[in-house]
Amino acid sequence: MPSPFTYHTRETSPDAAKPWLPDGFIPNLHAVMAESPQLLEAYRRLWDLLPASSLSPIEQQVVMMTANFENNCHYCVPWHTFIMKQSKMPDAVIDALRSGEPLPDPKLDALRTFTRQLIENRGHAGYDALDALIAAGYSQQTALDVILGLAVKLMSNYTNAVTHTRLDDPPKKYEWTKPPNAVSS
Repeated sequence: MPSPFTYHTRETSPDAAKPWLPDGFIPNLHAVMAESPQLLEAYRRLWDLLPASSLSPIEQQVVMMTANFENNCHYCVPWHTFIMKQSKMPDAVIDALRSGEPLPDPKLDALRTFTRQLIENRGHAGYDALDALIAAGYSQQTALDVILGLAVKLMSNYTNAVTHTRLDDPPKKYEWTKPPNAVSS
């Protein structure tokens, strides 16, 4: 279904959105978010905070790709696949995240499981889920930083669901649809 939303350029976007549009290439997600300058600003600010969290780059991707998978985001799964491939992250991890399967690294899989439990239970994952995350070698800060990652993904995944955002060219070769037999929330 084509998006009924405007894909803003720097020239067509509301003035309040202009400072939050990236220089040069504007991903379609940002182009549609520009309709709400506040959403675009919040998204960009939270995205910029995530690298300073306790999550390593691969752990950030585990959290975000788990959300992308669970939220069935046709736009974000290919983009994050592209990002992970460009960052030389392990193919086995990328493939497992794209298929919703357990990760080959037990510690990363504990992070994926905790993230998924938060999504499935709308934040009420319980002490057992937190204890399992801590037992895998993570901290209480990690648990809270997962929430930061999920906040970023809520904005992008829901925007893409509402606007039916067209996939940009850079990640096209990683187009994705949720596997029909995938178990998810």
